[in-house]
Amino acid sequence: MQRTDARSAVTHDAPAPVTGKRTARHRLAVLLVLADIAAISLAFSFACRIWLGVLDPGEVGPVLAALLPIYLVVALSRDAFSADATNDFLIGYRRAFFALVVATGSILLIAFFLKVSIDFSRMVMGLGAIGSTATIAAARYSVARSGRRRLGDSPYATLVIDATGERPVPAGAIDAGSLGLSPTLDSADQASRLGDLARGHDRIIVRCNPADRAAWAVALKSLAIHGEIVMPELDALSPLALTRIDGKTGLLLSSNPLSISQRTLKRGFDLVVVALLLPVALPIALLVALAIVLDSRGPVLFRQQRIGLDNRPFDILKFRSMRHEASDAKGTRSTARDDDRITRVGRFIRRTSLDELPQLANVIAGDMSIVGPRPHAEGSRAGDALFWDVDARYWHRHAVKPGLTGLAQVRGHRGATHTSGALSDRLQADLEYVANWSLARDVGILARTLRILVHANAY
Repeated sequence: MQRTDARSAVTHDAPAPVTGKRTARHRLAVLLVLADIAAISLAFSFACRIWLGVLDPGEVGPVLAALLPIYLVVALSRDAFSADATNDFLIGYRRAFFALVVATGSILLIAFFLKVSIDFSRMVMGLGAIGSTATIAAARYSVARSGRRRLGDSPYATLVIDATGERPVPAGAIDAGSLGLSPTLDSADQASRLGDLARGHDRIIVRCNPADRAAWAVALKSLAIHGEIVMPELDALSPLALTRIDGKTGLLLSSNPLSISQRTLKRGFDLVVVALLLPVALPIALLVALAIVLDSRGPVLFRQQRIGLDNRPFDILKFRSMRHEASDAKGTRSTARDDDRITRVGRFIRRTSLDELPQLANVIAGDMSIVGPRPHAEGSRAGDALFWDVDARYWHRHAVKPGLTGLAQVRGHRGATHTSGALSDRLQADLEYVANWSLARDVGILARTLRILVHANAY
């Protein structure tokens, strides 16, 4: 957060010093555009020199004249020159790489499919595009380092105004009272004072008493700047955004953490993984089923109601690992390390996670995913307390489908939850997964799961 010393704050006779971040940000954006142009031009020039043995402007010129405008338009539409792209190398490079792929593909489409005559060497085009991925990366990394030095961790300049009258004034804020600053814009002079304060900033945050919020809201709306008012009483609700409901203001408190495209992608990943696992899993499952039949009386499969997506119950499938008459349908008793209910075969399949194989059927049915928070029975406890009595956020983990494996499991949080701390560790990992889902993370968790199929806490 940008700190503004109260001693250097404005009076009407002395305008506020411009922070310089906005100007620096604009200059860095222009520098980034020029850096990308130079990087692409350099890559294609080298490609021409390497392939043709000579730098021929007549060969490179038409390619760059066609490629660069498309690249710049796509890059601008993807915010490849925005503040976060300037300040963060990875964000900026991903957007630039996408623009390069689209631009290159467009040129090839025009040249080869639409039969438009563009005189260039295909090898120069290919080598230049490949080389551009490296030169753009180098150029953007250099600009990002410069941006960090000039802009710090945040590329935006933030002004915090404290109008609560409390002492001491929070660090980084200016005191509205000592400056005679009022939200009541009853004169052009007072309005001008607020405008002078806002100059050079990208965001204004106001801390004020509840009775003054309406006046500050009017004042902030007079500025061409992002304005916010702190409302700490909403912390307990953790709203995502404001909404309008029949002309009234409401709070958006929940939304699906995955978009439609993300849910489709995740479901497709689940089905692909199941298809790859089934040829190996089915023979093993048949052997496990035979061993269970020979070892103890009772059904091969164990069904138990678990809490799934949107808190809805579903029947999870597992290979039976306990004596049938001692099975716990409600899940009220946690499994102990030397639990006398577990059969000989059951101890082996639990330790090797083979008891979970039937859950591939739950994945096919759509009740579960390959990766997600592990589903729990309604009677599960941490110590003597139900999970949701330990932490009400427990229910938030059900905003995505439960999984065969999850982030908590690969971090070593397996086995019984004898204490509230054991639940808290798992819950923290589950909530982190829900908030930061990506297909790459699912792939990573699945790969890490292969190393912990046999685990000391799996009993």
